[in-house]
Amino acid sequence: MTDWLQSYGEMAERIRRHPWEGTPLGPPSQWPDVLKTTVALSLASHFPQAIVWGPDLITLYNDAFLPILGNKPEALGRRFDEVWREVWSDIEPIARAAFEGQATYIENFPLVIERGGGPEQAYFTFCYSPIRDQFGKVVGMLDTVTETTSTVFMTQRLAVLDAIGTAVANATDPQSIMATTTRILAAHLNLSNCAYADMDEDEDGFTIRGDWARAGSPHILGHYRLADFGRLAVAKLRAGKPLVINDNLKELAPEEAATFQAIGIAATICVPLIKGGRLTALMAIHDKTPRVWSSNDLALLVEVTERSWAHIERARADAAVREGLAALAELNATLEERVEERTARLKQTEAALRQSQKLEAIGQLTGGVAHDFNNLLTIIRSSVDFLRMPNLSQERRQRYMTAVSETVERASKLTSQLLAFARRQPLKPQVIDVGKQVQSLGDMLQTVTGARIQVSVELCDRPCYIRADLSQFETALINMALNARDAMNGQGTLWLRVSCGGGMPPIRGHAGAGQSFAAIALADTGTGIAPQVLEHIFEPFFTTKEVGKGTGLGLSQVFGFAKQSGGNVDVCTVVGEGTVFTLYLPEVAPETHHEPVRDEPTHVVLEKGKRRVLIVEDNLEVGRFANQILQDLGYETAWATNAEEALEMVGPDAMAFDAIFSDVVMPGISGIALARELRQRRPDLPVVLTSGYSEELAHSGHEGFEFLAKPYSADQVSRVLNRTILGAE
Repeated sequence: MTDWLQSYGEMAERIRRHPWEGTPLGPPSQWPDVLKTTVALSLASHFPQAIVWGPDLITLYNDAFLPILGNKPEALGRRFDEVWREVWSDIEPIARAAFEGQATYIENFPLVIERGGGPEQAYFTFCYSPIRDQFGKVVGMLDTVTETTSTVFMTQRLAVLDAIGTAVANATDPQSIMATTTRILAAHLNLSNCAYADMDEDEDGFTIRGDWARAGSPHILGHYRLADFGRLAVAKLRAGKPLVINDNLKELAPEEAATFQAIGIAATICVPLIKGGRLTALMAIHDKTPRVWSSNDLALLVEVTERSWAHIERARADAAVREGLAALAELNATLEERVEERTARLKQTEAALRQSQKLEAIGQLTGGVAHDFNNLLTIIRSSVDFLRMPNLSQERRQRYMTAVSETVERASKLTSQLLAFARRQPLKPQVIDVGKQVQSLGDMLQTVTGARIQVSVELCDRPCYIRADLSQFETALINMALNARDAMNGQGTLWLRVSCGGGMPPIRGHAGAGQSFAAIALADTGTGIAPQVLEHIFEPFFTTKEVGKGTGLGLSQVFGFAKQSGGNVDVCTVVGEGTVFTLYLPEVAPETHHEPVRDEPTHVVLEKGKRRVLIVEDNLEVGRFANQILQDLGYETAWATNAEEALEMVGPDAMAFDAIFSDVVMPGISGIALARELRQRRPDLPVVLTSGYSEELAHSGHEGFEFLAKPYSADQVSRVLNRTILGAE
């Protein structure tokens, strides 16, 4: 009777029909109760289990155990050591221990098994438990098992991918990335060779540029034709599918296999990289002997290939950025006396690239700077050539000198706009009444926009304050207003609205902010901005105006000022109806007091003998120029070419001079660090800092010291020294 086998699934039915009479177990009706009970419990379980019974090791198992057997020959009723003959030497000691009464538990046990598809690596977590009869005697073994192959392979795959990612994180060129990748992958899979190749334009020729070869295996660098490796390789790889060959002598025509054999390859997996619909690259793993590749081998190679080319594209993009930055550095060398300083400040362009996410910004910025500065240099050079003429009239001499002076001012303004766009302009923040400034701008615009443009100002119902650089704030408002005026072609309405207390919305992918912001909106009834133009309006030197009617730096200055001041600028437009620019800046509390403003005499008055000024300037030409200016102004001067020399000259108490006139950017100790040290030695010593551009100034300001921006005039030097020295007395 086999009633105890009812309703237990496929294996219960197979056990009922199996000819047990011809086995040592005999018919199921005569089986010992402990065997019946164990079989019944196992058949009812959803966990893979096998029962190994008696000295003949007869095998029984449940439905859940079937996937573990795979396509092995029928195992029911056979000896357990025959079913698992290929791994019996590995598991026999464990099974013997169970029959001796010792239970075992092993996790992720590696076995190379055969279950219909050739040898394959597999992993199992299992427990061999003794089965005892009513007298306590061991009569069998219960094998409770789960296959962990996929989990182990996934863990190994992640470890390999992590190792490759870590190893190539700082790599800067494709060759080093792929050399590292092939080495790590080959070591993990125990390969004879691992290689990568670039395809030719015809998608047939390819060049293996790098490979890793195990000792005793040949390197395969060189140029090859895909067609020589057979029709299967051509069809698979051009279709974007992996080529998998376990034994080329058996799977390919002799002439095709010969191509592989000539370079020491018997088994291979080759993965294609398709970009833009064409075959662009290959990555392959090889073995010099036949090898049955697993699905895990293929999956790992596919993922490594995808990640490797992602790393390569990242490295190539970084290299392109570096080349672009080098081009800008070369241009800066023609515009600045301080090549090292300007080269170090190329982060300005990196910031522009991050904002626009386009490498084209480098070329645009380079061309714009060169164009505008070459125009200015043309005026200066021509004027200087005329000034050298011996018979030049006084009136013409004065005209050319004025042209040089005005051109220098325009160049200085252009530099300031560039720095504002890059958010590296040294700012002088102060608390500003927004409504007052906007009302003043509205009054001014009403007089300059013409009678056909109506200017309307709407202010907040309460005072609204921001902390920003007043000059840059006014410049930003004027830039937006002038763009609005030009968009209306001389006729329309310009609204200036101020609202306070609201948050800043997300703008062009940048997160918004919930704190209190002042919003200054300028709306016009102009032509609007076309979509293809809108995405470029904040880029430097981008303009839709005619040549000579705009630098393309106005809106980039607005954007740079807004970001450097903790805010942003938004734009909404409808073609044919108009545009609204909204400048968001953080609100602050009003100041409770103001410093008195002192009238400045134009020139220094030296009533009590000459005052001694120490000039600290490492640039010889600028130092000689500053020295001459100060002497012409009536000062007694000394000159140090670096901060260390200056500290020796001023002495421990810094009483040797009446004032210090120092550059900021110098080798060694900077001008700001020098000023701090002098403040420690003599708190009342007047210090004037000067620079064309300093990242330290842009980030931290001039810390209360007087600052004069380069290029400066003799009159500016006179005023700043007069103010500084008189203020210290």
